Amino acid sequence: MSPTIPKLEDFLLPTLKVLESHGGSATIEEIEAALIEAEGITPAQMEAAYPTSGAAMVPDRMSWARSYLKIAGLLGSGGRGVWVLTDEGRHAAALSDDAVRKMVAAAGSAHNAKLYARKKAKEAAAAQAGASSASAQGEDIILHEQQSEEEAAEWTDTLLATLKAMPPDGYERLAQRLLRESGFVRVEVTGKSGDGGIDGSGVLRMNLISFQVLFQCKRYAGSVPSSTVRDFRGAMQGRADKGLIITTGSFTAEARKEATRDGAPAIDLIDGEALCALLRERELGVRVRQVVREEVEVLPAFFAEI
Repeated sequence: MSPTIPKLEDFLLPTLKVLESHGGSATIEEIEAALIEAEGITPAQMEAAYPTSGAAMVPDRMSWARSYLKIAGLLGSGGRGVWVLTDEGRHAAALSDDAVRKMVAAAGSAHNAKLYARKKAKEAAAAQAGASSASAQGEDIILHEQQSEEEAAEWTDTLLATLKAMPPDGYERLAQRLLRESGFVRVEVTGKSGDGGIDGSGVLRMNLISFQVLFQCKRYAGSVPSSTVRDFRGAMQGRADKGLIITTGSFTAEARKEATRDGAPAIDLIDGEALCALLRERELGVRVRQVVREEVEVLPAFFAEI
C-alpha cells in the first residue's frame, strides 16, 4: 500500500514556523530537514515519486509551498537558496493553518489572473506589431563612474551606525542571513554566556568538502584586541575546523597576528569595512543604483525589521 503523501497546503504554515524558529531565514536544506522532523515524514514518504517524471513528491510539494508563500508575500528568496520570512510572514506564522491556506489561495488566484491578463496583452501587442517587431533594437548604454573615497566613506559610516543601533537579536539574525547567503548551512545562533565568546555555528560547504565553523558576531565601537581572538580560539579548540569573528569595529595589528599565529588554528576576521562590503555585495539592507554614477543607499528599515 502506497504511503499517504502530504499535500503542498500541508507545508504552508509549517514552513513559516520553521523559518521563524531559524531566525527569519534558512536554506532549502535547513527548511526541508526541519519539516521532515516536525511533520514526522517517513523514509517511505520521502521515497514516493511521481509515476510520470520519477521526481520525489515530498520535496517537490515543499518547493511549491515555498513558491506559493512567496506569491502571497509571506516569504522572499535570497541568494544561494536562502529563503527569508517577510514581516507579513511573521504575522501569518501566528495565524491558524486554515487562515494561512485561505491567504495563500487568494494570492494565488490573483496571481493567476494577472498572468492571464499579461499573456493576452502580449498576444495583442504581437498581433498589432506584426513582422516589424522582428527588427533589431539598439541597447541603451549606461555610463558607470566609480565612487569617490568620500562618497564610499559616507554610506559605510551610515551602514555601520545602523548596525550598531540594531538590537542584539536582530544583529544575530542578520549574521545568520549573511552566513547562509555566503554558502553556510545548518547555521545556528547559541549566544550562551560563558561560552568563550562563541555566538553560533555553521557548516561551510565548498564543493566536495565541508568545514564545521564556530563564529562570534559582536558590535565593537573600537578595536578588537588580541585577547579576544585568543579566548575565542581556546573556546573553539577541538569543537570546529575553523573560527570566524565578525565585528562592526576593527582589529588591532596584534589581533590579526594572533589570528594567523603559527601552530594554532587559523581564525578568519571580518571587520566593519569588510562586513559593509559583504552586505553590499549580497544587497542585504543596501541598494546599489547604477545611474550616471554609482549610488549606494543604506536601508534602515531592513535592519529594523530583520
